[in-house]
Amino acid sequence: MRNLFLGASAACLTAFASSAALADEGMWTYDNFPAAQVKATYGVTVDKAWLDHVQANAVRLSTGCSASVVSAQGLVLTNHHCVSDCAQDLSTATSDHLKNGYVIATREEERTCPGMQAEVLLSIKDVTDAVKSAAAGKAGGEFVKARNAAIADIERTNCAGKEAVQTCQVVNLYQDGQYKLYTFKKYADVRLVFAPELATAFFGGDPDNFNFPRYDLDMSFVRLYENGKPVATPNHLVWNPAPPKDGELTIVAGNPGTTSRLLTADQLAFLRDVSFPMTLTQLAELRGRLIEFGKRGPEQQRVASHELFGVENSYKVYVGQLQALSGPGFLDSKRQADAELKAKVAADPKLAAATGDPWGRIAQVQAERAGLYAPYVLLEGRAGFFSPLYGYAVELVRAAQERAKPNTERLPEYADARLPLLEKEITDAKPIDKDLNQLQIEFWLLKVREVLTADAPQTKLLLGKDSPETIAARLSASSLADPAARKALWDGGLPAIQASKDPLIQYVLATDSAARAARKAYEERVVGPSGQAAQKIAAARFAVYGDKVYPDATFSPRLSYGKVAGWTYRGQTISYATTFKGLWERATGQDPFALAPRWEAARGKLSDDTVFDFVTTNDITGGNSGSPVLNAKGEVIGAAFDGNIHSLGGAFAYDGALNRTVVASTAAATEAFVKVYGQQALVDELLGKPAKKGNR
Repeated sequence: MRNLFLGASAACLTAFASSAALADEGMWTYDNFPAAQVKATYGVTVDKAWLDHVQANAVRLSTGCSASVVSAQGLVLTNHHCVSDCAQDLSTATSDHLKNGYVIATREEERTCPGMQAEVLLSIKDVTDAVKSAAAGKAGGEFVKARNAAIADIERTNCAGKEAVQTCQVVNLYQDGQYKLYTFKKYADVRLVFAPELATAFFGGDPDNFNFPRYDLDMSFVRLYENGKPVATPNHLVWNPAPPKDGELTIVAGNPGTTSRLLTADQLAFLRDVSFPMTLTQLAELRGRLIEFGKRGPEQQRVASHELFGVENSYKVYVGQLQALSGPGFLDSKRQADAELKAKVAADPKLAAATGDPWGRIAQVQAERAGLYAPYVLLEGRAGFFSPLYGYAVELVRAAQERAKPNTERLPEYADARLPLLEKEITDAKPIDKDLNQLQIEFWLLKVREVLTADAPQTKLLLGKDSPETIAARLSASSLADPAARKALWDGGLPAIQASKDPLIQYVLATDSAARAARKAYEERVVGPSGQAAQKIAAARFAVYGDKVYPDATFSPRLSYGKVAGWTYRGQTISYATTFKGLWERATGQDPFALAPRWEAARGKLSDDTVFDFVTTNDITGGNSGSPVLNAKGEVIGAAFDGNIHSLGGAFAYDGALNRTVVASTAAATEAFVKVYGQQALVDELLGKPAKKGNR
């Protein structure tokens, strides 16, 4: 890991102090894009027609990634790591699509990705008044319940009768400051078209992750289907195979996952002192267990590799974010920004009276939060530690229980508008390794006993007189690995769940009360009071800064603008781009710098000076993976797949001098598809050329 130190730079301090976006900063909603700022900075006009065209082709994937429509036949560009679950699910012991890639010749070979759904934004409607009025005058858990009920009713009402083709989601913006209804066109049949080898998509492995220079073809394609046929998308984004130019405008259209820039200094201090240290300790131990599991044999190595990739990636993210929060002066600058906003509020007696002291209330909440956090995370937030079987059991039990209630009284994830995707995720066929599943449940129960202690009532409920090892072995005999068994339980509802003899279903029925109690306490004493205080701060921020403030990321459609540019750090200047020549020089023949066999065979066929990967100043975060990187004309010139190590601090503040988005270029991809993979038909489709007979 290189250049890990993420001290608060002058740019970061400026961002905190101003509380309004600087040049190239911000993850903007489509209905509040700073077109005037882009025009002033880059001389490019981004009008409504431009925005509408991009919105109609920007895709959100249920895997937590972004994508874009790039051909007239529903072809969708995203990252390899956004379809790696699909590639793993379609693999077998004798056909490893992560190792060897997914390279096919005809459209008939395109296979459905289990559990994956694609969504395209149709419209945005402000529903702030409806949500706020429903929760007005309520506190704590009642505030959360009223807010959730209003949201569930809005989502159900607006998608009524259209659930098969649309998704309605109320998006929380500005930390409870605004609520917008986003209506999406959804595609439940998403099929894998192309994926390179993991060694190609993630060349350099963990050492290169969140670093630059990079030499990764982190691109893959899926296709949207309806009624068994590819979707016609004649007004798709244009694929431009030309290399990027240093300094040119770039706009990223994606779904950034989570940022915490609008949190108060006290909330950030909690992350630094409580949340991140606990998370990092557990991820580090889980990583070690997965590595040892992979040493049991080739098949164990195959099934554990994808889980290990996710854990290592998360670990590195949290390390970088913790370094940012711990940097000299970082939290001091945030406290200064909080103080400046408070001073502006205090200077306006009417605004001060309406605002009160929400900062003080949030500070009080953090003391209670410290005692509630571990039970909430271990029993609810990370229960099962990624065990798919345990996850299925919880979803099936809770869905049955919640579906028996009126829509507005359910937990939000079981509201009517959310059920179609949940059913798909539960009932689609996916391979499950029971030994790996046992490891995950065992690890989870060990952490419960360790952190909450053996004497805690929750631990006693979960373990009784058994050990974590004994319980994990018993639960892994569950029949929930069979999609037919899951389908029967889903369709049978609460009577089927209550009559089930499955050990995992019985276990969740007997123990889920502890998780629900931990969640209830956390919502009543942390989420509710924090949400109410955040509404006050958001209103004050709007009053002071107007619409020059962008919301934190919420895995909802956003746009960011920037330019192709390298950076300088500690006297070292990093170029904006890498080339195929650099790949050959970096390859050592040993993991993680070993070339896939196809690429070894292609030495001498590729142009050394073709731009492989490049960096931009676009402001992105996790969830933007797979986002199209667009030029001034709205043409696709790359797919965003990473950030540099400095960008990890972007969860809390944007630093235009150092934060960079890492992009796989269309120039490299176009050449590699033909010369490495023999995918001329794919390139012809991307370039809008007529398909030849027998090809896709």
